[in-house]
Amino acid sequence: MSSSAQLTKPLYACLKCSIKRDWMLIPKSRGFQTSAALKLQASNDASSSNPDTLPPLGVLDPNIVSSPRLERKLVRTTGQQPVGSRRRRAALQNSRNIPFEQLPYQCFQEARKVLLADREEKLKQIEEERRRIAKTQAIPAAQCGGEFVKNGRLIRMQKYLEKLKILADINDPVIKKRFEDGEGDMNRPIYRFLADRKWRQQRRLILVQRINQMHIVPDVLPHLDPTAEVRLAFGRRNVQPGEFVDSLISETAPRLNVQVFNKGERRVSIMVVDPDVPNVETDGFDSRCHFLAINIPISPTSTSVALSGLSEGTQVLRPWLPPHAQKGSPYHRMAIFVYEQRDGRKLEAKTIERISTGAQNEFRLSKFTRNFQDQPIGVHLFRTIWDENMAGVMQRAGIEGANMEFKRKRPEKLPYKKKDGARYR
Repeated sequence: MSSSAQLTKPLYACLKCSIKRDWMLIPKSRGFQTSAALKLQASNDASSSNPDTLPPLGVLDPNIVSSPRLERKLVRTTGQQPVGSRRRRAALQNSRNIPFEQLPYQCFQEARKVLLADREEKLKQIEEERRRIAKTQAIPAAQCGGEFVKNGRLIRMQKYLEKLKILADINDPVIKKRFEDGEGDMNRPIYRFLADRKWRQQRRLILVQRINQMHIVPDVLPHLDPTAEVRLAFGRRNVQPGEFVDSLISETAPRLNVQVFNKGERRVSIMVVDPDVPNVETDGFDSRCHFLAINIPISPTSTSVALSGLSEGTQVLRPWLPPHAQKGSPYHRMAIFVYEQRDGRKLEAKTIERISTGAQNEFRLSKFTRNFQDQPIGVHLFRTIWDENMAGVMQRAGIEGANMEFKRKRPEKLPYKKKDGARYR
């Protein structure tokens, strides 16, 4: 390639991008309707796509930022998360601001007519099912074969009603767009269903893999089936399952985000357990409770739980104890469990203190489960190990053992008997 061609190639690429951008701003073919309202909206869309109204250079827009570097800068400077997927945000940079429902594609509009007709049919089925439920509730239990049979029938009918609500909106492209943009209302069954499905496709698989790899099951609990998503963050740092966390960061209590996928408010208990506390006398390991709180209300829309913001006495029974490990000991697994309190009942602090043992190094999670019959719905874990800041953290928290170091016992050599060398001559 000649030197002139090498010099003009970047200029040609720049001109090509600018021509493409100007071409995208030219109004395309008109839609199917020509009402005055749509014409006015089209003119507003054209004016909004004018380069003069675009955000100035240097200002990051969460709707159109698409590079990983700018995404990190947006979160670092403004604290806002990018909206939707990266592919969507990259497409919006050069597209006209046309409402999603009025995209001028004939196949798309015809498909929406079919989906709207199917939704109308599902809405009729929902109304019919509601009438059946009301009719069943009015029938005396004796005519239904008893209270147990009546309640079972009503539960099955309620489940079928929730299924119809999901089927009515599952194919709506507007619903899917709002969910991908993070604008879904978790009070609606369809958004809870989509969020649950997305969580089970990847994040739950990773969580279960970490639980099995690090032997949380069966070292702490014999069985665990997470049904709620639990996210962990120390300040502005999000912690992935099984990640090592510096002792200086984990010195303060974290914030949890507990996302449940079934409707209604419920009370949960949160506990943090370390099952890797060395016991020199027994040459084994004990469990230590680092945090215990009860009667914490959560719902599909109220998910944030700041462990440092819970009330002492009524909710927090054991305050946050910074994770720590002595020098030379293996890494410690810090398991966070979220228990749903059965039937939404309120637990008494005195009862918990009487059942749980007094010493923190003797805490048994299985004993708590056996006495209250509560089931774990969510779990998270991280790891801690001795580092340069661990001694200061233990000193500030009043924890003894910072000057202790564990060393592996060297194996004893087998007795060696020198053989007579004459036999080898």
